[in-house]
Amino acid sequence: MTQSVDFEAVEKAARILSEGGLVAIPTETVYGLAADADNREAVLATYAAKGRPADHPLIVHVAGPDAIPFWAVDVPPEAWLLVKTYWPGPLTIVLKKSERCGTFVTGGQDTVALRCPSHPVAHALLERFAGETHKGLTAPSANTFGRISPSTAAHVAEDLGLKPEGKLDMILDGGPCEFGIESTMVNLSDGMPSILRHGVVTREMLEETLGFAVPDAGKNAPRASGRLKSHYAPHTKLELHDEASLLARASELADKRIAVMAPAELLARLPVHPVFTIAAESDPLAYGRALYENLHELDRAGADRILALRTPSTGPWAAVADRLGRAAA
Repeated sequence: MTQSVDFEAVEKAARILSEGGLVAIPTETVYGLAADADNREAVLATYAAKGRPADHPLIVHVAGPDAIPFWAVDVPPEAWLLVKTYWPGPLTIVLKKSERCGTFVTGGQDTVALRCPSHPVAHALLERFAGETHKGLTAPSANTFGRISPSTAAHVAEDLGLKPEGKLDMILDGGPCEFGIESTMVNLSDGMPSILRHGVVTREMLEETLGFAVPDAGKNAPRASGRLKSHYAPHTKLELHDEASLLARASELADKRIAVMAPAELLARLPVHPVFTIAAESDPLAYGRALYENLHELDRAGADRILALRTPSTGPWAAVADRLGRAAA
């Protein structure tokens, strides 16, 4: 993506992080709530700011592949191949953690999630911050735990906010996020790779790169961000429907204020007049890029209920379907 870098702002953010502060940073996926991954108090402050359970592991964001041996051990060749192909970019790999990596980062587990974001502002910050010891930043999504992830700086300001009224020392504005949904997460800590979380790096892409099937992770896989049943949720109750049931449900709710996200042709067939509508994109990447912004808008519409058309759940739609399903759970 083309995004100019304000190096003065990057320098300020690096200084705040080095002093144990909290900075919201842009990535190509969503805005992250960054802290020095070596600083226990700073990392724990991100849990407090989000209201995040202490056993919910964080991702360590690093400047590049050279950082991997500083944070992980027993790195399999498949991990190096994926990193070579998709870093910097929206792919997180889960490996056995090194001694350096604190359990306050990993939620008490012996695995660590690593990612190298491609957003030029985040990348510049990580390169400035890393130093000779390849320091990293934990950066869960910069929002209250379980709620809609932020894809703009305005979303962060509205939710967590700046001190003294809010919880952050700085919001580093990098414009709207390129992809708008969280990174694909692949577990490589116990043999064969498996998918912990779907993202814009699809199963098909992973399988083409690796040359073999990459299944979804099983129940014994490491705990990972974004895998709780209910997540990414608006305050207003969200329901997912197919075409027929969405039209029927809209009729049932005729005496309620509803907001609807569906293709334009389906919106034209609604039997009632919603208080707010969004014409859903037909392209999965465009749908994902706009998803959280759209959920924020739907949530602000003052509706009693949000109705959305269910998307396909395979191929390039898997990540969108995952986020919608958890938002409606």
